[in-house]
Amino acid sequence: MLFYPQEKLALFIDGANLYGAAKGLGFDIDYKRLLELFARKGVLVRAFYYTAVAEDQEFSPLRPLVDWLDYNGFAVVTKPLKEFTDSQGRRRVKGNMDIELAIDVMELAEVVDHIVIFSGDGDFRRLVEAVQKKGRRVSVVSTIRSQPPMVADELRRQADNFIELEDLRPMIMREGGPRSANHHQQQQAPVQPQYAQSA
Repeated sequence: MLFYPQEKLALFIDGANLYGAAKGLGFDIDYKRLLELFARKGVLVRAFYYTAVAEDQEFSPLRPLVDWLDYNGFAVVTKPLKEFTDSQGRRRVKGNMDIELAIDVMELAEVVDHIVIFSGDGDFRRLVEAVQKKGRRVSVVSTIRSQPPMVADELRRQADNFIELEDLRPMIMREGGPRSANHHQQQQAPVQPQYAQSA
């Protein structure tokens, strides 16, 4: 990872995408450790976490994680999951946060030196290019070691740095504790299960 200590950094975490990448590699992320890792790399200005939340459920397995992040140094951006029926009559959920993330990246690009995007979504390639034209460096965190790889080739090529999530595992993995009971039920929805976090 190429970071300079004097750089102002901002983190932008696509929650569903990062969860999928970590799950593909077989580990859970400790967000406190993740924040501390990048705070040591430069001057951490802001860390954003984006996720869609099912608001009509009595209890959302994602709510404890969102609340913990809110109280522990992350700016959490949420919106309600939308339910719809596809052309085959199947119930689907949609919770894309790309626009929210892109707008925040463009706004913060005015005041930071280095943007770190935790997503492998190829739709962000043009965003990365636009920010680079402002003279900002962009790192992308995702994985090519899962099956299938979680990062689009065009996004990797555009980024100044590609950071392999598997290489970060020893520094950001959540130690011990059982995975959420909802873990297997959540595989179809673009949300993350509850994580036990230390304060």
